[in-house]
Amino acid sequence: MTLTDVDRLLTTPRRTDDPRSGARPDDSAAESPSLMLLVLLASAGVLAYAAFLLDPDHRGDLVPYLMVMSAETVLVAQALLSMWTIMSAGHNPRGFAFHHAQDRLFDAPEILRDGAGDDPRRWRPYLLDRYVDVDVFVTTYGEDPQVVRRTLEAARDIEGAHLTWVLDDGRSDEIRDLAAELGVRYVRRRSSGGAKAGNVNHALSLTHGEFFVILDADFVADPAFLRETLPFFASTDVAFVQTPQVYGNLHNLISRGAGYMQAVFYRYVQPGRNRFNAAFCVGTNVIFRRSAIEDIGGMYTDSKSEDVWTSLLLHERGWRSVYIPTPLAVGDTPETIEAYTKQQQRWATGGFEILLTHNPLSRRRTLTLDQRLQYTVTATHYLTGITPLLLLLVPPLQIYFGLSPMAIDTSTGTWILYYAGFYVMQIALALYTLGTFRWETLMLATVSFPIYARAFVDALLRREKGWHVTGRKGVAVSPFAFIAPQVLFFVFLSLTSVVGLWRDLGTGTLSLALAWNTTNALILGSFVVTAAREQRRTAAQARRTQQARQARRTAAPDGPRRARAPRRPALVAAREGAA
Repeated sequence: MTLTDVDRLLTTPRRTDDPRSGARPDDSAAESPSLMLLVLLASAGVLAYAAFLLDPDHRGDLVPYLMVMSAETVLVAQALLSMWTIMSAGHNPRGFAFHHAQDRLFDAPEILRDGAGDDPRRWRPYLLDRYVDVDVFVTTYGEDPQVVRRTLEAARDIEGAHLTWVLDDGRSDEIRDLAAELGVRYVRRRSSGGAKAGNVNHALSLTHGEFFVILDADFVADPAFLRETLPFFASTDVAFVQTPQVYGNLHNLISRGAGYMQAVFYRYVQPGRNRFNAAFCVGTNVIFRRSAIEDIGGMYTDSKSEDVWTSLLLHERGWRSVYIPTPLAVGDTPETIEAYTKQQQRWATGGFEILLTHNPLSRRRTLTLDQRLQYTVTATHYLTGITPLLLLLVPPLQIYFGLSPMAIDTSTGTWILYYAGFYVMQIALALYTLGTFRWETLMLATVSFPIYARAFVDALLRREKGWHVTGRKGVAVSPFAFIAPQVLFFVFLSLTSVVGLWRDLGTGTLSLALAWNTTNALILGSFVVTAAREQRRTAAQARRTQQARQARRTAAPDGPRRARAPRRPALVAAREGAA
């Protein structure tokens, strides 16, 4: 016999009868004893490496030594704080209040009385025995309508009565027609002030839901989204519930590298932040309490990282956040170098803005000590992306000028032993958390320093950058337009390797500097090759598109005449408000 939706509602065991029945495999990943052991060993490796670097007997020439110390201080501090966070990840945010509220989220007698047993979209959600209104916002800014369609369909079909809105800052008539076809509400603004945060704030001025969900245009929600998140709001101090970003387009080097770079954060770091009430919003796959956002005057609009800033202001006001590592929406990660560059620059700029203008350690911040430390980690995280710039220059200093960061009597074996204690254990930890070695993440982590350096300068000078969203349609641009520094570094390090090899052949001894420099050149070279392949693929796709367009014109009997006809304006006058 086939079970209907309401049958499942009636027959599923109550979580309050056996709370363990509600456990999900994703929730327990951060609680593994093996992971804790690895974290402890990695922490010991970090401390041993730090002691080795700080030992005056190991200090080499001043300039390369200071470069290595500057870079490694950032990396060691971030590694220790991250491992402290991971070791705190055993906290389960689902307490009795959550399970109790989830048991009573839908009223089965009411569903049967209304004849809504087979249509979960009509099930009215209750919290604390009171019906609550929920709005689901899908924000869009020029994404492919087919991508928006699948997101809107999924958002509309989330279990639990709610209103779905598409907030169209791209002002597309095609999206407007799509909304009408799917039966969801459509909003467009006259301007794009405040970017995504301004778009959401504008929608809040038109809607009245007690809670609202934010989904990016490329994130397809699971039907159980409200069932798994809404019960947390039974605790009246919860401002928002964040779920992870999970990606479904990991089919090339850039998308896999960009996606896996986030995996440790979502599976282990964010759960650890729960213990400190410092888990922050990531902009999508999140549900907010309206009154909490109103308490801070709306979503923060003065930064492209409105998600982190809004979280910070909520925590300063004493609100609580919840993160659950349960995937409840699947979306897209950047597939091209251009998209990856703009995404990382936007995120990094937001972090540096906090560091430079809203220091979490300042006495003016009303945060707990744990929250101060966690937000400091967030604000300084992208400094780790700049450190490769310093480390890439150390081997050339030794090859060209004989300047070594470590004492000349330090043996290569000793250096490798301590170096391995830090980096090999970090790789082992990554292997455990990701399940395998991901070359793509190492490549992107090494070559992304120009992005983060530019973001730091932008934040320092308060330079505004245009808004860009992942997956937006547009004219394809050569990836080499975004990686000129990486190409120059690749050429420089390649030539340096040739010089180093020539010198080492003269002395009859292969040096550590040559091995280090050649490894760096190979990593940068792999990125340049990736860019060349992407350019070739993009050019081939553009040719196919052009040929298809030409074929359609040829097949149409009045093609040339229609091609010369003046275009009709896509939008005559934008209207303020809902359509």
